[in-house]
Amino acid sequence: MGEVRKVQKKLRQIENLEIKASLTKEERDKISRKEELRSRLAELLLQLSAPQRDQGIVGDEKEKMKRRVKDDSEILVSRPPPTKVLKEGSEKRTGQEKEDTHETETQDYPSRVQIDTRLKSLRASWEGSKFRLRLLEGHNDLVTCVVAVDNMVVSGSRDTTVKVWHVPTATEQRNLGGHSGGVTCLFAPLPEYCRRLARSLSLNEKERFVISGSVDCTVRIWALSTGLCVKSIYTFNAVSTLCFVPEGEGFIVTGSDGGKVEVWSWDSMQNCQSVKAHEDSVTTLQSQGPLVFSGSADGGVSVWEVHHSSPAPLQILHRWSSCVTGCGSPNEAHVGQLALSPRGDRVFLADGKANLKILNWRTGSVSRLANHSTVAGVTDCVSQTAGILIGSCFDLATGDSTLNLFSLPQCEYLVSLTCHEYPRILCFAAWLTPSGGHRWVTGGRVLTVWEQLPTSTKQRGDVTAKRNIQLEACSVESDPGSEEDDDDDMDNYISQDAPANDEEPNSSWLRCALQ
Repeated sequence: MGEVRKVQKKLRQIENLEIKASLTKEERDKISRKEELRSRLAELLLQLSAPQRDQGIVGDEKEKMKRRVKDDSEILVSRPPPTKVLKEGSEKRTGQEKEDTHETETQDYPSRVQIDTRLKSLRASWEGSKFRLRLLEGHNDLVTCVVAVDNMVVSGSRDTTVKVWHVPTATEQRNLGGHSGGVTCLFAPLPEYCRRLARSLSLNEKERFVISGSVDCTVRIWALSTGLCVKSIYTFNAVSTLCFVPEGEGFIVTGSDGGKVEVWSWDSMQNCQSVKAHEDSVTTLQSQGPLVFSGSADGGVSVWEVHHSSPAPLQILHRWSSCVTGCGSPNEAHVGQLALSPRGDRVFLADGKANLKILNWRTGSVSRLANHSTVAGVTDCVSQTAGILIGSCFDLATGDSTLNLFSLPQCEYLVSLTCHEYPRILCFAAWLTPSGGHRWVTGGRVLTVWEQLPTSTKQRGDVTAKRNIQLEACSVESDPGSEEDDDDDMDNYISQDAPANDEEPNSSWLRCALQ
């Protein structure tokens, strides 16, 4: 496993280097080794999964390796389902133990049958479903954030623009120019708060707004019907993420690259509170009712409660370090672009590795959910929509991008949608169409709308949902500790010509993007 980890880490770092706006000669030389490293990683993974078949494979047989990796992925789909795996803690019992628990098991049995029946039905409804992918072309650089508003998609980019797209026709409606630096984050307030702002500005009450944040230290509020910036806030810090809290008068919460979290009044746009929340960059902010969840590049997660009548609205409830979340390790200064999605007492975490983490934010207990069948996966996004948990995954060995679907609240694997040799998915948004179909948008090097098809007809380029037997055999398991690589003997794979304050090898992809 030692060489696998080394090659895997080098490929992770190359992926982040490729996102940077400018590269040194040494960094370009390292990127040029990507295909060689991919072939080597694919060879090592095949040897680990089936050593008896792979003894004769050599690293320079690149095309042969690609074919075998794809063949293996097809075999995974065609194999029959495995026998049911006992979940953690459900051990076989004998003798008196069985008699003592017989009554309890009899009472619980119907509920388990009902859950299994619903899961089978849900999996059957997804398996074989098809999605049509449409590119939204117009940005000149990396797409860093996306949000859905009605029939529109709003995207932000390193090219400093915010664009509004009409999804049914896949056309650009408006180009919102005004930021002088890369756009890092977007958020769409609830309609009731849009109506209130519209009335204060003497605009139509049906007006919808979107909030954008940028490294130019500003937050801007845009009217989507006109494309005009109606409000702006100067934050004195580069804005790395933001969210909207629909409590009381409403609040905009922003995060900075230096770990600061700030609160701004929706009515007055004045600063209400500024607090040093994390030791490293705040990479994600999400709200759930009166709660705000912040995640940092250092792997820490904080939970806040909003008291809208207080002069300092944000009150800390829990603070969990990387030692608890398992995101990051003592050998790394950064975990990367930590993303999170809260649901009740749980927070789903994506930290750039092969697994999703599930943190109980009240107790600090952490579980792992497999999001890739090997260690070569990179998970950048996690989201929820209509009772489905969706995790993105990029395969370092093949260059394929996948969206994995899990049922909620059980977190049972359903299906996967894989695009071969598709760019890494760095941002994601999901919503339902009026007819109940799923519509998603993904961003990164390309901006793409995924439209669920109502029929089984398929065109070239459509993506079909299939089962990955290896993921299906995995269940949620408690996290025994960090899944980080043993990197003590790893050389720094970032250019030695870079300034002293350049990022660590596993720093946030967003930092790399905005350098």
